[in-house]
Amino acid sequence: MDWAAYAMNVLFAIIILAAGFVIAARVGSVVRGLVARHPQLDVTLFSFLGSLARWSIVAVTIIVVLGQFGVKTTSLIALVGAAGLAVGLALQGTLSNLAAGVMLLVFRPFKVGDFVTVGGHSGSVDEVSLFTTRLISPDNILTIVPNGEIWASSVTNFSAFEARRLDLTFGVSYGSDLKAAEQVLRDVIAEDERIRSEPAAPFVAVTNLGDSSVDFTIRVWCASSDYWALRFHMLRTVKETLDARGVEIPFPTQTVVHRNAD
Repeated sequence: MDWAAYAMNVLFAIIILAAGFVIAARVGSVVRGLVARHPQLDVTLFSFLGSLARWSIVAVTIIVVLGQFGVKTTSLIALVGAAGLAVGLALQGTLSNLAAGVMLLVFRPFKVGDFVTVGGHSGSVDEVSLFTTRLISPDNILTIVPNGEIWASSVTNFSAFEARRLDLTFGVSYGSDLKAAEQVLRDVIAEDERIRSEPAAPFVAVTNLGDSSVDFTIRVWCASSDYWALRFHMLRTVKETLDARGVEIPFPTQTVVHRNAD
C-alpha cells in the first residue's frame, strides 16, 4: 500500500471538505444577507434559498471527497435516490406540505402582515415556513395551517391592494324625502377625509324598494388600513345625521288583515 499517496489523498480530502464547508457557509450567508441590503425582498424566501444553496454545496463536496477515495459515487447516488423514494412514500403528507411551502414562497399569494382567509381560516399572516403558515386572528388566536391545505384551497387576500371599496346599505321610510336622505349620505361622505375619489368617485343611489324601506347603497373607496374604522364610523354617523335631520329609518312592519269567516 502506498502510504504516501494515501496520505496525500487524505490531505486533499480534508482540504476539499474544509473548503466546501467554508464556501457553503459563505454562499448561504450571502444569499440570506441580500435581505438586509434590499428590504423589498422577502425574508422567508431568501432564508430558504440560503439554506438550500448551503446544503447543496455540502452535498456536492461530500460526493467529491468520496470520489477522492475511489468510492463509486454513481452507485451511491442511486442508493440515495432509492432511499429518498422510500422516505418520500412514507412521508407523502409531510412532503406535500413541503412542496406547497416552496410554491407559496415562490409565487407569494400573500406575505407576512397580510390579512387573509385561507383553508377556511382568517387572520393576519405571522409566519410562512416550509411546512406551515401561522395566522393570528383579530381576537389574538393563533392558527397553524398546513401549507398543503392552503395550496389546495382558494386564498382571499384582503391586504393585496392598497385601496378597498366599502359598500353600505341604509333604509329610509317610504314617507321620507329621498332627496334629503341622499343629501345626508353625500354630506357624511364629503366630511370624511379617508374617503377617496380614486379609482372611482363615491356612489350614492336608491338600489332597492324593500318591504318597509327605500334602500340607499353607498360605495366609497378608502385605504385598506382604514376599511373597518371607516365602516364603523359611517354606520354610526349616518344614523345620527339622519335622525338629526328628521329622516326616518323605519322598523320592519307587517300589516295583518283579519277577515270574518262570514
